[in-house]
Amino acid sequence: VSETLHKVVVVDDHDLVRHGIKTILNNTHDIKVIGEATSGEKAIQITKELNPDIILMDVKMSGMGGLEAIKRITRQNNKIKIIAVSSLDNEPYPSRTLQAGANGYISKNATADEMIKAIHTVNMGKKYISADIAQKIALNKLEEKDRKSIDDISEREMQVLIMITTGKKVSEIAETL
Repeated sequence: VSETLHKVVVVDDHDLVRHGIKTILNNTHDIKVIGEATSGEKAIQITKELNPDIILMDVKMSGMGGLEAIKRITRQNNKIKIIAVSSLDNEPYPSRTLQAGANGYISKNATADEMIKAIHTVNMGKKYISADIAQKIALNKLEEKDRKSIDDISEREMQVLIMITTGKKVSEIAETL
């Protein structure tokens, strides 16, 4: 049985994270990192140029975040699979990211084996969510009746909320928007 090579682009604004993921994946026999990007804007551009099978996308980045980049990339090419790799593992981030078009969501605390498993799973056309994140999503759905307000905010409000929670100043938020 010959396995096909999975072409991957890694998107993260931290050099060390990108380099670490690239090193792990390039030591896997059926995965090759063909490109890297440091922002959502660059991810969109490199995706058009390289046409990867899979994108590993950080959700929280300066400039255009991963959420908006996921929406735009899936609009331009819905064959590309996107796995969010994020430290934001509490709701509503995972649900919103999956609704935006991501095929998977793993925590930055995931093991190398789990990241590789996620790549193989989404490449087969299935969804992949880390067990700890899936549990948080499920628990959030159970508690949803008690607090509906955060789930009712608009995409733009969510974008502002993410910037506020990451410590952005009002002037930085205004410039980004």
